[in-house]
Amino acid sequence: MATPPRETCRPRRDARLRRIRAILVFFVVALVVAGLTAFPLRWELDVLARLLGVAPGAPPAAYTGLAHWIATVRQALHETYARYPLIAYGTDWLAFAHIVIGAAFIGAVRDPVRNLWVITWGMIACVLVVPLALVCGPLRGIPFYWQLIDCSFGVFGIIPLWLARRWTVELAREPDRA
Repeated sequence: MATPPRETCRPRRDARLRRIRAILVFFVVALVVAGLTAFPLRWELDVLARLLGVAPGAPPAAYTGLAHWIATVRQALHETYARYPLIAYGTDWLAFAHIVIGAAFIGAVRDPVRNLWVITWGMIACVLVVPLALVCGPLRGIPFYWQLIDCSFGVFGIIPLWLARRWTVELAREPDRA
């Protein structure tokens, strides 16, 4: 098989590298934004409750479905934060973990071939979201539909990582013609 001329290899390689970097940056931004939402939980629950028509201070028993769940979580957060504000420190660490995990992908953005293991590690983490949600969710009283929402982070998160990994493997197989 003939080797493509040098001038056609480099632009194709550069385009593939740009595509890999773009999808990894998208993943990192989504991961960090998701993590940052762990900081203002009480405010977010208040906003979501308002959007669902849940009155401030209304008992969760007055609602059904998603409104009931949001009212329950909102009440739990308000009561917990009022009595034990230190518990919020756990979600602060959750947010921090998302930021740090996002930072772990900097190497993969810079040199995806050399750091393919980071992409693979991210895919493994996405897969592990599903059993974590389905095992720990029932233990913590999380409704099944909310467990599925939690699982969706792993299911949707793996898609850009799978593409990045596939494209990176293809990139690694291409001849590097400078």
